Amino acid sequence: MSQILIIEDESVIRSAVRRLLERHGYQVAEASSVEQAEGDFQLSSFSLILCDLRLPGAPGTDVIAKADGVPVLIMTSYASVRSAVDSMKQGAVDYIAKPFDHDELLLQVERTLKQGRLERRNEVLQSEMDKSYPVAGMVGSCSAMQDVCRTISKVAPTDSTVLILGESGTGKELVARALHEQSGRREAPIVTVNCAAIPETLIESELFGHERGAFTGANTQRNGLIEAADSGTLFLDEIGELPLASQSRLLRVLQNGEIRRVGSEQSRHVDVRLIAATHRDLKQLVQEGAFRSDLYFRLRVVELQLPPLRERGSDIVDLARFLLQKTCKQLNRAPMQLSVDALKAITVYDWPGNVRELENAIERAVILCEGNTVTPDLLAIDGAPERPPEASTEEPTDLSLEGYFRQFVLENQARMTETELARRLGISRKTLWERRQRFGIPRVKRDDS
Repeated sequence: MSQILIIEDESVIRSAVRRLLERHGYQVAEASSVEQAEGDFQLSSFSLILCDLRLPGAPGTDVIAKADGVPVLIMTSYASVRSAVDSMKQGAVDYIAKPFDHDELLLQVERTLKQGRLERRNEVLQSEMDKSYPVAGMVGSCSAMQDVCRTISKVAPTDSTVLILGESGTGKELVARALHEQSGRREAPIVTVNCAAIPETLIESELFGHERGAFTGANTQRNGLIEAADSGTLFLDEIGELPLASQSRLLRVLQNGEIRRVGSEQSRHVDVRLIAATHRDLKQLVQEGAFRSDLYFRLRVVELQLPPLRERGSDIVDLARFLLQKTCKQLNRAPMQLSVDALKAITVYDWPGNVRELENAIERAVILCEGNTVTPDLLAIDGAPERPPEASTEEPTDLSLEGYFRQFVLENQARMTETELARRLGISRKTLWERRQRFGIPRVKRDDS
């Protein structure tokens, strides 16, 4: 049962609010000042504090810092935009003006308590995820991912150049950020550059900067992205798309730690740790003359190969559950679970878009889900069953869709009408009859069907 503390110097108002809340099942304590509340109670033990803004002694907003994270709802008869804004700036969860409607107050209290419960659940989930996955966002127990995590922990504290290889969506940027966050450069910025997204005519200016008048439109001097990463990490994504002319200038950075702005004759020293990534076969590009061999060998001091999601076995289920918890937290939703058929659909799908595609599917499902169970139709992936027969938390089996249908019908048709069977399966009676005919499942005679 939620415990609420009322801090109000007007005894009539304090008693009225107390009676109102107690009638609706809340445990209520009261005080006439911040000082009395602090002396008589342990403020952190309450679920919510209702506090008047203007009190004898310390103002009501002082209780916010003393309540150690307990939500504080400010009450005041001095209703104004300014006082509301000031209260919210100091950490109040909300603001209600006196005289207030009883229904409005109850609604506000319930909304605040519900939000608090949700935040506490999410904190627990986050704590569990942090324990299970020490490298932020890196989930996986397959040998390939374990090798990746071990390599990250070894190479991150160094300044060695790292080349990350893998299909699009496998998490190359996540690995780059993990390398940065576990390095001695974590207090400095990590600058991410997608080489494929910058026009070839602008890429040298973007990377190295330019002097005023260096080319048409260069009206001011501008620092490049490499210079912006000074003392930190430069992550060049899709480096296989970098033009040959830019490759030679990047090689100079790796060799001498020097850059030269476009239009300048002077070099500048920079201290950056370079991490590069690509989904292309750089060795093949070298053979074709599209990528410099000397740059290739400079980049692959440490090479990390990320496996595609389809080759990660049971990691797919673990990752899906991790992403579900993460997304629920981000979208401020109550914890959810994946149904049996959702898990099966996830494991049989090829995931050509890899982790990014899975993450998008999970986010879409959480947004559209009206309960606490994610079903295959919410995932909207090719090859997913139409809908699950029942919400379940059991582990997926090797049954096909036909097997699932057959098993559910045979186990339940003796106690369910055709209408009930169809509703539980998420299909029409006509579709149920057609599948019975196709799968050779005879109908059990029932008096009530």
